[in-house]
Parts: sequence; C-alpha cells; structure tokens
Amino acid sequence: MAKPSIPQGMRDFGPETVRKRNYIFSIIRNTFELYGFQPLETPAMEQLETLMGKYGDEGDKLMFKVLNNGLNDPKNVEKSRIAFDQVLTGKSDKNLTERALKYDLTIPFARYVAMNAGLLSFPFKRYQIQPVWRADRPQKGRYREFYQCDADIVGSRSLLNELELALIYTEVLSKLKLNGFRVLVNNRKVLKGIIEVCGLEEWEKKVLVIIDKTDKIGIEGVRTEMQNEAIPTDKVHRLIKIYSYDGDNLAKINFLRDLFGESVEGMAGLDELEQLILDFATFNPESAALQIDLTLARGLDYYTGIIFEARAPGQVKIGSIGGGGRYDDLTGLFGVPDIPGVGISFGVDRIYDVLEELNLFPTDVHKGTNVLFYNLGKEESRLAFRLMQNLRIAGISCEIYHEEAKFDKQFKYAERKKIPFAVIIGEQELASETVIIRDLGRREQEVLGTEGFASGAKAFMAPRL
Repeated sequence: MAKPSIPQGMRDFGPETVRKRNYIFSIIRNTFELYGFQPLETPAMEQLETLMGKYGDEGDKLMFKVLNNGLNDPKNVEKSRIAFDQVLTGKSDKNLTERALKYDLTIPFARYVAMNAGLLSFPFKRYQIQPVWRADRPQKGRYREFYQCDADIVGSRSLLNELELALIYTEVLSKLKLNGFRVLVNNRKVLKGIIEVCGLEEWEKKVLVIIDKTDKIGIEGVRTEMQNEAIPTDKVHRLIKIYSYDGDNLAKINFLRDLFGESVEGMAGLDELEQLILDFATFNPESAALQIDLTLARGLDYYTGIIFEARAPGQVKIGSIGGGGRYDDLTGLFGVPDIPGVGISFGVDRIYDVLEELNLFPTDVHKGTNVLFYNLGKEESRLAFRLMQNLRIAGISCEIYHEEAKFDKQFKYAERKKIPFAVIIGEQELASETVIIRDLGRREQEVLGTEGFASGAKAFMAPRL
C-alpha cells in the first residue's frame, strides 16, 4: 500500500492554520471592500495561449501545463510522442497540451475584461482572492500552490488609483501590525530613462532582469552579471553609479532630473513618482513606509508605469510580500486595446510566515468552539442538546461530546481543542432543572436554571470571551 503523501510544494492546512489564514484574508478583503473594490473569481485553468508569453521566458518555464485527454488512444500515440519532443525543446504543442493552471490573477483578469468589456462600467475595480500555481523550486516563502489577493482598477489613467493602492498596502500591513514594513516604488519610465542616459538600449531586457535581482545579489553581483553578459564596462560603471545614489525620495527625483536631460519618458516617470510621493505624504505625514527604490524593476513584461513592491520588516529574511504596478494596454493582448489598468497583489503565504515568525497573530485567532456540553446520559444529553441550540441561536459556538463518557475524558477533549467553557448536566441537575456552567481555565462555575439559560450563560461568559 502506498504511503499517503502530497506533491512537493503543496500543503494541507489544519484548523488552526486555516483560522490564521482567514484572519489575514479578512483584513485584506475588508480593506478592499472599504475602497470600493468588487469580488471576482476566474477558473483554475486557462487556455495555454492565454497565459504563454505574458510572463517572460522564466514564467513560461514555470507554468503547470495540463495534458490533453485521450493521449493514450492508439490513434494519438505518434502525435503525442512528436508533441512531447516539441515540449522538451521548450515549445508548446496543441497535440499534447492546450490548457494550464493559472500562473497569477492578473492575466486571467485581463482576459475577463477583454471578454466582458461591453458589459462593464469603467473604471472597474475588482479584487480577487484565489490560488495560483507555479512549478518553482519549493523553499521557505516559495510554494507551488499559493494564494494571491489582488486589487485592480481598469479603465482609468488617473494617478489617484496608484495613491489608493499605496494607501491600501499601508493600511493592511499596519492592521497586521507588521511594524517596519516598506512599500517600495519605482516607475518603468524612469528605468527607461536610466537605460537611455547610460546608452544601454541594446541590452534593455537583460539589464532589467539583472537589476531586479539587486536585493538578492547586491550591487557587486549586478556588476558581475552584466560583465558576464558582455555589456560594455563603461556603461555598466555609469549605471552602477546611478543605482548607488543614496538619498530620500525627493533627493532621488531631483538627482535623476539633472541626469535625464532630454529623456521625455524618463521625465514623465519622475513627474508621476513625485506626484505619488507628495500625495501620499498628505495622507500619511508621519509615514516613511513609501520609499523610492531605483533598483525595483518588477520583471514582468506588461508593466508600463509606476510599480510597487511590499517588503516585510527587515529582521525577516523572506523577500517581497506583495507587488504590482501599472499596465496600460494589458487587454490589448486579447484584441481589446486602450483599456489602461493598475493593480497590486498580497502574497498571503509569505505574510503568514512573517506573522508566525514574529508571533503577531492575535491570541483569539484560534477561537473555535466556545462551549462543550458534557454527555452524561441519554436524558441528560437530550436536555443538553436543546440548551445547546438555544446558545447557537444566541450566536455562541458550541458542541456536545459525541457519546456518554467519563468526566476526565470529556475534559481532556475540551483541553485539546482549547474550549474555554463546559456545561454539565447530571442526574441531580436534571431533577432540579438546573445547569452547571464552568470556566475551565479559571476553574470557576455557576449554577443556572434551565429557564433563561442562554441569557445567564452569556452573562457568565461575557467578561471572558
């Protein structure tokens, strides 16, 4: 018999973990709703052609492709063999696979907008909380199945959207008590301007990929990788000098203004960054969370303007816990051009790991059943069940032990499940129409009458719940 197991990079979640995850989801969902976003869901699988080519070469390699049905049909064996050889060389073949598990929530959302553009009221603000899949190498903070929580606004070019998204990041991460978090911001137009003044247009894609790894490999690692790509040393030296500049947000903007000269695109990007920084400071004058990071590139090809990346407090070595940016023609990939958009995403699994490491989950997040009714006999349990239903109607979660058993066994069950209260109805209580309610932690108890039991029980538990 095979030993039970799950695929590498996938996880089961027990009750305590699910409650902790739901705590994170509820804060994110409530904040999205507060800012006027509407919920949306898309299928786990998309057509392969919908996803391929949208995430760069690395993304295409990490996509979970789903095999077609009927590949073992003798009529299809030769076609399948040839198709498989094609896939091994990095190409796709419809004879083998036409679908894939979604890699993120943004491209499926763009597909949805393209398919429903005539029915939507623009600007359309949606949020989505669903799992995505990537065939990545599993490690801490990186899984093959994980949840994303996205908020996107399409149909508007206003920078007020970027401001709202920056505020959402700071509001959610503050509510999670992640003191010391940072929201890094840059602009793809600014990156274009830097590449122009350094004369690196010929190597633009390679440069952006390498620069985006700065937080992992450092500036000297960037220099080494660029030299390995045979990028001219003098151009690399100038680029490194720019990225080594140290100053606050406005100092960085002024530094780049002096460099950009006639770079129209670079100047436009600086104007957008400056407006975002100043507007954000108006609503968060004490916050230093929003920081310009010139090395932030967000490697996905579809970003066109301001880009974001949320980082955990410095003492946690886990990388980004969220990211996003502006994509002004994403739906054009599906034949519906000129619908601008901007969005952000929260990485719930990484946020969970950070909260766990820093012990930031509230103590009441574990709360499940509040009251256990002991089962001490047939007639006793019938009364217990009736009273239990009264408590449930009053909004108090409770359960009855599934069978008649000794006190000690039922107490240990409550202890294991962290149930704080017990209701005991024995022969004596049955005869006197009374009930004992006990605080299992404080070892205090009170005798209540069966009439009006629910209100009496609520009053007893109120200071402790």
